[in-house]
Amino acid sequence: MRIIDEQFRTGPFHREALLTAGYSEKVLRGRRFRRLFPRVWVHVDHEMTEADWIAAARLAMPSDARVTGATRLRQLGIDVPAERLQFVVGRDLHLDLDGIDLHRTDRLPPCTAEGVSPAAAYVELCRYATVMAAIRIGDELLHQEHMTLLELRELVTTESWREGAAQARWVSRYLDPRSASPQESTCRARIVFAGLPWPVANLELRADGVVVAILDLAFPRWNAAAEYEGGHHQTERSQYLRDITRFADLRDLDIEYVQITKELARRPISMVVAIHTMLVRCGYDGPAPSFGATWRQLQEPIPTAVAGPTRRSSGEPASVWRRDRVRNGR
Repeated sequence: MRIIDEQFRTGPFHREALLTAGYSEKVLRGRRFRRLFPRVWVHVDHEMTEADWIAAARLAMPSDARVTGATRLRQLGIDVPAERLQFVVGRDLHLDLDGIDLHRTDRLPPCTAEGVSPAAAYVELCRYATVMAAIRIGDELLHQEHMTLLELRELVTTESWREGAAQARWVSRYLDPRSASPQESTCRARIVFAGLPWPVANLELRADGVVVAILDLAFPRWNAAAEYEGGHHQTERSQYLRDITRFADLRDLDIEYVQITKELARRPISMVVAIHTMLVRCGYDGPAPSFGATWRQLQEPIPTAVAGPTRRSSGEPASVWRRDRVRNGR
């Protein structure tokens, strides 16, 4: 029995590649290989990864097809649910393959050999995503510099006819590249869609020329902040000790704060009420939070022409907040 070359034992391959290497097609009829897609095979001992499945699908697709949507975003490391692999082709082509969705379009969006641009993949996602999911994913794409807001807005303007463009345009006003985690994005979205002032994400707080803290969600106008506390804040001793110092500094600077624990984050209405209570204590006299139709939009598909929250700034969108330490003994 002929020994199988490593390239055919360590990942998916096209039938033609096997034949070109001098093997007989009879090899594929034995027990050493299994078919993934038409003309695409893999060795039975190889454990398929997500990257392998995308590579296998590429081999099954025509050469002008490109990875798009959630599949493209997952290539970038974005945690997006995806039951099927998504590809797009710029012509009228019908292929029916298990596990693959092939979208057809009159013209391909901006793309490379790897797939459509991250902004184009995001537009495709917005076609069916909820408002909350689109905000979380959009923030992450911006924060990791896979795309920019300018790039996204130019794309949905020049290709406004594309499915998902209207939804992406609508949701883009709620994205923030300074948001450093999905949890921060979720908290900010809930604050905004409840009608409270827009917080500034990851604002650098300085006192006496020294960086005291990076505030997760700051309200400079009211000398207040909301700090998301992940599980590591309770389980890691070093983080716990840093938090003690950080919150002591905030008190020394006369800054009110709410600690958003995982438990509080799981009760979003209670979380928003706690933040509103803090703001009122700090002098906020605007509208109380509302949990009606606008709040419910977060869990619904992105609308294309429905009004959403109006920006009520919590202060200048600066990246640095300077405060003097309180000298009265507080």
